[in-house]
Amino acid sequence: MNLVMVKYNSGNVRSVDYALQRLGINAIVSDDFEVLKSADRILFPGVGNAASAMQSLKEKGLDKLIPNLTQPLLGICLGMQLMCKQSEEGDTPCLGIVPLEVKKFRGMLKVPHTGWNSVYNLKGGLFGGIQENEYMYFVHAYYAERGEATAAECNYIQPFSAAIQYKNFYGVQFHPELSAHAGSRILSNFLKSGL
Repeated sequence: MNLVMVKYNSGNVRSVDYALQRLGINAIVSDDFEVLKSADRILFPGVGNAASAMQSLKEKGLDKLIPNLTQPLLGICLGMQLMCKQSEEGDTPCLGIVPLEVKKFRGMLKVPHTGWNSVYNLKGGLFGGIQENEYMYFVHAYYAERGEATAAECNYIQPFSAAIQYKNFYGVQFHPELSAHAGSRILSNFLKSGL
């Protein structure tokens, strides 16, 4: 398995790498076009600010490369949001891969949404062996709206996309690397051939 994590200034590479090591998987971290294009699977982790993350991707030319990759790619947290059309965070145009908008939580509950919450309406191979209403760990102030690409939902202030799937692109708003056994299962599912 040739697994590559996208290298840019907003990737939470270390914690994801630890989770992969627990599964016996070693990943390469790279921003090299040829390394990314030749990967079997790509992880696109992210934490932080959408505008600065997109700036980093543009400086490296990755904003042009990533949407044209053809192998399975999994965006995590901010990585998932960056695959959408637009984010309200800094009114930022994103990669435009998935036809969803990213909105800011507004309401009476505490923002960011931090901690364990259940996911439901699970669809697709990413959730093989995961039960409805399984708990995952979230840390985010922005969310992707629901749409045809939604592969799982969560409810905090309002329902939102906890996961997405569009062509060969997958995304999870929660952190699988922090979500105990269920998160490990999702990473394992992503790494399986035939996903």
